[in-house]
Amino acid sequence: MIRHLPLTHLRVFESASRAGSFRGAATELNLSPSAVSHAIRKLEYIVGTALFERSGRTARLTQDGEALM
Repeated sequence: MIRHLPLTHLRVFESASRAGSFRGAATELNLSPSAVSHAIRKLEYIVGTALFERSGRTARLTQDGEALM
């Protein structure tokens, strides 16, 4: 299935899933919210599916996101 997932993107994914928002993950990881969003989008591109349902300032895991978590 997936051979190589960048560790940095997985770290961002894990933080965002716990925080429930990209802004919360950005604060925790000392990154900009934009950097978190870019890392998540790249990870979603690599795995070929959406990992988060974005709604305003919150982000919830999709079923595929739950499976990856």
